[in-house]
Amino acid sequence: MIALNVNGKRYDVDVDPDTPLLWAIRDVIGLTGTKFGCGIALCGACTVHVDGKATRSCSTPVSAAVGKRITTIEAVGATPAGKKIQQAWIDLEVPQCGYCQSGQIMSATALLTAKPTPTDRDIDAAMSGNICRCGTYARIREGIKRAAQGSANDKKGA
Repeated sequence: MIALNVNGKRYDVDVDPDTPLLWAIRDVIGLTGTKFGCGIALCGACTVHVDGKATRSCSTPVSAAVGKRITTIEAVGATPAGKKIQQAWIDLEVPQCGYCQSGQIMSATALLTAKPTPTDRDIDAAMSGNICRCGTYARIREGIKRAAQGSANDKKGA
């Protein structure tokens, strides 16, 4: 058994240590918001946070996540940055088909957590590798900027 801390809860999973984290999250734990896309860490659909860092769970072995905090799309809205990103996504109707959006949100949240007022270059770098077949990139960028404005306004009010 391998112990994982997912969304603040301990899960004991009976998987091989080389099993991709994605499959432990989806198939064993039962949290299906994290999606399988390409299986080779190129599309971003499987993005989760491992100790706050955006991580491709399809190529990360379970053994690499032991003793670390794993956050999935199911819990990211409980974080300040995640809540702002999710609200911006709703306000701007960012998703079209929605398949990639959990990975997009996870990458955008990690960016906003690390850089509350990101530049366009920061956004490009953080979102690189998150593929959207529907082409909602302009709305994704606008969502990140709107969420960042909320972060900047929070600092002014503090």
